Order: sequence, then C-alpha cells, then structure tokens
Amino acid sequence: MPETPVRRMTQCQKPSGLLGRIVLWRMNASHSKVTDWGLRHVAISPTATVLDVGCGGGRTINKLAAMAARGRVYGVDFSERSVDATRRLNVRFVSIGRVHVSQASVAALPFRNGSFDIVTAIETHFWWPELPANLREVRRVLKPSGRLAIIAEVYRGANSTTSRVAAHQAAQVGMTLLTVDEHRDRLVEAGFDDVQIDTVDDHGWICALATKPSDV
Repeated sequence: MPETPVRRMTQCQKPSGLLGRIVLWRMNASHSKVTDWGLRHVAISPTATVLDVGCGGGRTINKLAAMAARGRVYGVDFSERSVDATRRLNVRFVSIGRVHVSQASVAALPFRNGSFDIVTAIETHFWWPELPANLREVRRVLKPSGRLAIIAEVYRGANSTTSRVAAHQAAQVGMTLLTVDEHRDRLVEAGFDDVQIDTVDDHGWICALATKPSDV
C-alpha cells in the first residue's frame, strides 16, 4: 500500500509494521530540534524522576536521561513498535535501571499519584483521545509543584507550512489542534496553574508549561 500523506500521519499517531519503523526513525531525526528548544524551558534537576508520554522512537528519553543524570526516566506509548524502538535506543540506560518503558495509554497511566517531578509530552498531545481527561490524568501522576511540558511543532494559527497542512487534515486523521489561547484554557481547566507558553510562529513550534498546585 503506498504511503499517502494521511496514512503517514496516522502512522505518526500509532506506528506499526515496516512503515512504522521508518516513521519512528524520521521522528527521532525531525523532532530533535524542537525537542531541544522546548526542553530548554524546563528545569530538570539531575535527580529528577521524569515521565515522557508518547515516547515515540525514544530520542527524547535519551535526552532526558542525560539531563536527569542521577534520576530515573519513564516512558509510555500505546504503540508496541514505539516501545520496542525506545528500549533499543536506550538499551544501556534500561540495563542499569535508569530508564523504564512500558506500553500504556495517556488515558490510564500505570503509575501512582504524585510519582513524577516532570512530565513531558513531545509531538503527541494533539493525538490524545480525550484531551481534558488526559490532562487531568497527567496531573494525577505529577507530584505537587510538578511541571508538565507540552512541546510540538504544530498548533492552530501558526504561520508555518507544517501547521497549515496539519490543520487542513486534522479532522480526517483525528488530530485536535489548539490555538495558543486554547492550550492555556485547557491546562487551566484541567487544574494546572502558572501556565506559560512560548512559540516560534514561523516554525509552528509551541512549548506550554504548567504546574500542578502545591496544595493538591
């Protein structure tokens, strides 16, 4: 079956088969710059416990493990192919118990309340099936005063070709693209505070940071 634009975008949601392997390789390469830009907004201590939701090909996990050099990094993805790719890329960290990767959905994260200092979501939140409920689930597993970082290279209203193409195909492939203000509104509605959003409009890059209140 030929790789049509819609089929390629669907593979980005849940990679599978040979095409999925190719898509994951592309993700690791193409998302690296926006990931580095976004993570510069996040203070990750060397001893932090971090969760990456939608770990894809695993390169973000590798970056996080280097930043939290004496901590632990967990990754989840609902694609079996992504979980396998992430484990392979991070085999050294996995072998010494500093990285843990499991197959799971953001709708039901397999962790106790208040488990993480930081949760990252790179190029994934626009695929989440029930964004308000999924944000509350992320909030649940964060420690009080823990931070969520949503990083992506598309958002509604951005002046970039990638964002315009994604907006045109969003309904067809099941994406939910938000404007800057809608990102802020959804995070506040999910119970986060101290919401800060930065963008690079001509690239379509967005980084939305939010904090779980300390008294929760």
